[in-house]
Amino acid sequence: MSQNRSSLTPIQGANRSLRRRLNLKGEFALATGPTIIVLGVLAFVEVLSRQRLLFASLASSAFLIYLDPQHGTNTVRTLVIAQMMAAVIGLITYLTFGSGYLSGGVAMVTTIVLMILLDVVHPPAVSTSLSFALRAGNENNLVLFGLAVGITALLVGVERVALWILARYDT
Repeated sequence: MSQNRSSLTPIQGANRSLRRRLNLKGEFALATGPTIIVLGVLAFVEVLSRQRLLFASLASSAFLIYLDPQHGTNTVRTLVIAQMMAAVIGLITYLTFGSGYLSGGVAMVTTIVLMILLDVVHPPAVSTSLSFALRAGNENNLVLFGLAVGITALLVGVERVALWILARYDT
């Protein structure tokens, strides 16, 4: 398998090293954690709520963490602050403007600006703000979403441990 994968290569001029490509078995092992976490979150949501789409951005978060668990975008701090901030902003705009393009637009722009200002850029959070702004339902979904974000944050540690184990057995 080629070591030159564009999805793992920093853009030209970036001052950052390439995430070492694992063998196929290692890549699948690293992808197993995000897959189990996402399926677990979906099962958790199904038991407690019918608002499945509010949690779709967490699947993107999980696979960003798989792609590069050591990237600043994928730290626990960045993930939790960006996702929870986006959910709260989306809920506030929903409660203020109702469900629609105005609410979604205000939520999205506010989320992007605050992620940049607070240095917590986590791209899937933009989807979270839109999800809550366009179809929040009620405040209980925010609490449920917070629990799901916490579960996803555990994935950062799981992936770092998996990389460590794979590196030890690969040498």
